[in-house]
Amino acid sequence: MGKQSLYNIEISVDVKGFGESDSWSHYFGFRKIESTIDDSTGGRIFKVNGEPIFIRGGNWILSDGLLRLTKKRYMTDIKFHADMNFNMLRCWGGGLAERPDFYHFCDVYGLMVWQEFWITGDVDGRGIPVSNPNGPLDHDLFLLCARDTVKLLRNHASLALWVGGNEQVPPVDINKALKNDLKLHPMFVSYQTSKSEVIYLSEESTDPSKYLDGTRVYVQGSMWDGFANGKGDFTDGPYEIQYPESFFKDSFYKYGFNPEVGSVGVPVAATIRATMPPVGWSIPILKKRIDGYIEEVPNPIWDYHKYIPYSKPGKVHDQIELYGAPKDLDDFCEKAQLVNYVQYRALLEGWTSFMWTKFTGVLIWKTQNPWTGLRGQFYDHLQDQTAGFYGCRCAAQPIHVQLNLVTYFVEVVNTTADELKDMAVEISVWDLDGACPYYKVTEKIVIPPKKVKQIIEMKYPKMKDAKPVYFLLLKLFRLSDNGTISRNFYWLHLPGQDYKSLEQYQQKKIPLKIDSDVSVSGTRHKVRMTVENISKKSVVDSTRSVSAMDLGDASGSHSTRKETTRKGNGSDGLWRKIRSGLGVARPSDNRRTLEVSGTDSGVAFFLHFSVHTSESSTDGEEYNDTRILPVHYSDNYFSLTPGENMAVDISFEAPQGSSPRVVLRGWNHHLDHAVMI
Repeated sequence: MGKQSLYNIEISVDVKGFGESDSWSHYFGFRKIESTIDDSTGGRIFKVNGEPIFIRGGNWILSDGLLRLTKKRYMTDIKFHADMNFNMLRCWGGGLAERPDFYHFCDVYGLMVWQEFWITGDVDGRGIPVSNPNGPLDHDLFLLCARDTVKLLRNHASLALWVGGNEQVPPVDINKALKNDLKLHPMFVSYQTSKSEVIYLSEESTDPSKYLDGTRVYVQGSMWDGFANGKGDFTDGPYEIQYPESFFKDSFYKYGFNPEVGSVGVPVAATIRATMPPVGWSIPILKKRIDGYIEEVPNPIWDYHKYIPYSKPGKVHDQIELYGAPKDLDDFCEKAQLVNYVQYRALLEGWTSFMWTKFTGVLIWKTQNPWTGLRGQFYDHLQDQTAGFYGCRCAAQPIHVQLNLVTYFVEVVNTTADELKDMAVEISVWDLDGACPYYKVTEKIVIPPKKVKQIIEMKYPKMKDAKPVYFLLLKLFRLSDNGTISRNFYWLHLPGQDYKSLEQYQQKKIPLKIDSDVSVSGTRHKVRMTVENISKKSVVDSTRSVSAMDLGDASGSHSTRKETTRKGNGSDGLWRKIRSGLGVARPSDNRRTLEVSGTDSGVAFFLHFSVHTSESSTDGEEYNDTRILPVHYSDNYFSLTPGENMAVDISFEAPQGSSPRVVLRGWNHHLDHAVMI
């Protein structure tokens, strides 16, 4: 949506002879937000400075019941959402109006805010049994609080709209009062006039002081007027595991804007151990039913923490068991991260595939947790990101290459206002033996602004010798300089197959080279990690025309297109080769190199960084969580094909006096590959 320029205003009142009596300051920004119901989709559409914005965001349910969050915590939370490429946060009506720091950082990071008042259907007229439809008890007090809230928040540029309630409208008198208080100023109302017609507005009707806000629409409820079916029926959701391809089906959701759709959210094993007693470390029992589906039975602690199963008996086969029955907590949580990534990437890619033709937006239920719950989240209460975080980050790129999981056509999404010219898409398939049996490049692509363009069918699954499990790498790049704009890595199976062969793939020893460049200022650390898959690769004859390449029947082929990579500068003489997975290079400057030995060729699968103190993770019988949190990663849970490298920027604040370790693990890299800082 462009740069978020903010300006600071300072106002002070001086009393002659006595000095300053009062002062006030506030950051503000200039923008115009419009919102109407789209005629073609029936969904609500938002425009910022005249440009339609396809909404991809989430539901913020609550920060902390005792309002204990610090300014730094709010900054991290909101930056996490910006890092996922989200553009809207909904402050859910079952929660509260957030503290000013929340809105300030939404201003800073450019997230629009949907602000709901404190009406929610489960306690205000709906639910089972049906609750009191006339709640809240004191209507005058409610309206007094609502008006004070508007005055508190209305100067924030991020605030996009007011909504009366969650899955419910306020009682008639409150709703009428809010509609009147929050009516639009005439400058923000579109008038349909003929050329000869002139509308005269009285001075009183244009006086800004007569309006409590006047610049933002008021919608009476979260399922009314362009949201869900627009009539208040329960048409948001669902909130459970889905087959990834379901999100790409036209039948999955009928309406133009879904304010709530959710799924699973198990965190990493370290979070389970850090937040639950050992009795809570047992994983769900997988009970196979007579119809072949699996029913998950969680332990009582997980059930209390609102665990959402990774299966839906009768409808969706267990998505964790697709990778093999989990052996223990670590195995369960690692496989859960695979599913988290696939699930949420598919959700956003499926919605975006219908951008403007069927949908105008979607908000995921939910993005974060005010407690140590297990229900839908992209980072846990301790602020460690799940793999779903990075699935969203990938899918919500402003310019994005993706695979339609129903048609198997490659699509390019352009949510920007600029036309993309002279683009190319590279498709490469890698099998578990390290070969590239399918490769194709399509050149001279033009993608119109704010459009999804279908490029070409990915036909590998139709080949007679297609492997049951394979990796797919898509790249969108500029022909002018070969610079990659979007990269998207999939692991897929043929129809009727599963991912159990990936368990054997864990035994593959893929060699890696890890370069680090470290900058330290006080306790603040910035690290650039460049990871390279140095396993052997086959090379395509570079004399052939790239635009004509279609190596669907060629085995062991790979592109020779030169990539634009990000590597730090430094003397090779300062690098040191480390053979052990736990080896550490200690050169005299801030550069380090670690090489992980391996004799196999293939994809280095599902690599992920974490940052730890130098302490042990066990202290007698007690679990000692060594993670340093929060940490910002430019990417994580990534995979590298032979010869590929990726630079990941990592920033964090280490505890005073600690010696942090940046650790790399992966599906076929089980030991900690650590670079000491």
